[in-house]
Amino acid sequence: MAYAKNAINGTVVFGGQGAGLNKTQLYLPVGIYLDYVSNSLLIANCAAHNVIRWVRSEHEWILMAGNINGVGSSTSTTLQAVTDMILDPMGNMYVADRNNHRIQLFMSGEYVGQTIAGVAGVFGTNASLFNNPWCVKLDNQLNLYVVDSDNRRIQKFLRY
Repeated sequence: MAYAKNAINGTVVFGGQGAGLNKTQLYLPVGIYLDYVSNSLLIANCAAHNVIRWVRSEHEWILMAGNINGVGSSTSTTLQAVTDMILDPMGNMYVADRNNHRIQLFMSGEYVGQTIAGVAGVFGTNASLFNNPWCVKLDNQLNLYVVDSDNRRIQKFLRY
């Protein structure tokens, strides 16, 4: 939704076509990131198990990570209930892969991710494990902060 200054009602800018997997629909979107470089939104399309890019002038989204068929998994190219993502200045994407209890890094232009925090499919309370990571942020030194929701904590990972 977009809201003009002092407006009470918003305008649908993307989606609104019911839940689904086609390129004009969203399926439980839970996170967005505004990419000023490309004038687009990255969307954590949670129930579709993917991250998509919607360029503001387009009518369809572009797949950034995960798969297009809505099936979640824990391979290096799939996600399971993605909740958030962020880009670093080089265009690399960090993804909170909630149900896989990991953070995936997708290098700019790549569709194969690498686990940089957590262990796929394993949850726990020690410092190397997550229990449903929900949100990711980077500071100005590219240290990674992760909201580890079910462990009720925020974890910091130094840039490596």
